[in-house]
Amino acid sequence: MSKSNKILNVPNTLSLLRMVLVPVFAAAILYLPRLTSSLWVSCLVPAALFGLTSLTDMLDGQIARKYDLITDFGKFLDPLADKFMVFGALVCILISPLYAGIRPVFVWVTLIVMLRELGVTSMRLVVASRKVVVAASFFGKAKTCTQIAGILLILCEPLFGDFGATHVLAYVMMAAMLVTTVGSGVDYLRTYWPYLSGRADRAETAEQAAAQDPAGDDRS
Repeated sequence: MSKSNKILNVPNTLSLLRMVLVPVFAAAILYLPRLTSSLWVSCLVPAALFGLTSLTDMLDGQIARKYDLITDFGKFLDPLADKFMVFGALVCILISPLYAGIRPVFVWVTLIVMLRELGVTSMRLVVASRKVVVAASFFGKAKTCTQIAGILLILCEPLFGDFGATHVLAYVMMAAMLVTTVGSGVDYLRTYWPYLSGRADRAETAEQAAAQDPAGDDRS
């Protein structure tokens, strides 16, 4: 079996590890504040686990591309693990009493992020048969970076004393997450719209007709 066809290669193993780590850092977010009075432990342990999980997200794609280890299983698993990672962190932050101060705003951030991810996934499913490949855009990369950085900062925010009590950093990062999340969603919609609206199909049909009848209306 070739490297590219092996299901449990290094990138796919890292994606699986990411999925396994999701319930671990989720449990840390939810239960450590109940088990210890130390803010350092309650904040830094979940943040470290989420950082490790995010690191696997960066490594698996780089390794897969560099060593030609891209598989159909990996194409399915990688985005699924990414969504588990982000959704798990957002939901746990939302329900943790440690972050109750930002909850009225954070609930909308969580909802918009989830709707964007589900919407883009739905669009990808619609155009999957067309084998349309969309290169990572600036907004897409910025969305990933701001989501990871925003979650890490919010997890550590209670350690920032009075600055954390006003939630200034959390609000700034939530705004950045919203801008890049919505921007990348609009970018994907713009790219996929010709296929969703049927315009690409009509253009393809017209091209095929022109190829079959190159003389067009000039026939004698």
